[in-house]
Amino acid sequence: MSQPAGWPRIAVVGSGAVGGYFGGMLARAGAPVVFIGRPAFVAAVKDEGLLLDTTALRERVPVTASADLAAARGAEVVLFCVKTTDTRETARALAPLLPPEALVLSLQNGVDNAETIREASGIAALPAAVYVAASVPSPGTVKHLGRGDLVLGPRSPATERLAALFARAGVAVRIADDLTAELWTKLVWNCALNAISALGNSTYGEILASEEARALLEGALDEVLAVAAAAGVALPAFAERGAALSGAYQVASQMAATRSSTAQDLMRGKKTEIDSLNGFIVRRGRALGVPTPVNHALYTLVRLAESASPRPR
Repeated sequence: MSQPAGWPRIAVVGSGAVGGYFGGMLARAGAPVVFIGRPAFVAAVKDEGLLLDTTALRERVPVTASADLAAARGAEVVLFCVKTTDTRETARALAPLLPPEALVLSLQNGVDNAETIREASGIAALPAAVYVAASVPSPGTVKHLGRGDLVLGPRSPATERLAALFARAGVAVRIADDLTAELWTKLVWNCALNAISALGNSTYGEILASEEARALLEGALDEVLAVAAAAGVALPAFAERGAALSGAYQVASQMAATRSSTAQDLMRGKKTEIDSLNGFIVRRGRALGVPTPVNHALYTLVRLAESASPRPR
């Protein structure tokens, strides 16, 4: 099969909401994309394609899919979208399948995934800050509820090439000089919102409507800012606490009808990424001597809820 002009071979490793949305947008634009996902996903898209149900369109996109990671062999670009709990194992299995010049982009929650991929496999992965509200209501369907943009960085031939690919597919993308600040910015908001949404089984809008929930959100946010400061992470957009809080409230307002990915995982009986969010702040705070009682409570309660949730068969 001939390759569409101007497109690299792309593999999406982890075809959940994030991988399905961004990989689906690339496939819709004509890129040769292979999706690596669970058997239920593969069976769903085999005959009818991937259903992209977005705020702008509802369209079935013909895609190639496999439950075997070996289908990623020879990919020139990889969207690495597995849960953070599977990062090390997947990276080690992926490494021997890729050519040395392959670009691997981590589209995951948290701030240290690219480093984890490198340590586990030697793959020189690139990080990205991902802003999208999406879910998978059924295998092979991606429901997009808001945003859908990426931040890459710092500027380099690799990030410029990736930015051009996404822009060609209609995905809003920008390159930041300091991606660490971007990743921590998203971490601030994730730690403030995700666990509360999960434990309260609440949308972001319902959190905003509750005075007590907002107070809890603010407590978690203050601790993340304190840990960032102690770690020497410069967050210029958050020079004042009010700016950080305003940003969290703006994100929640933009996605008011959405439940967090942590909430969605708990509802499905799946293991969450809480270790990479509030759990990360608890560990960093402990190492730096910064108290994090609110994040510790949120982290502990989500872990207990995970243990109590029935696992999918």
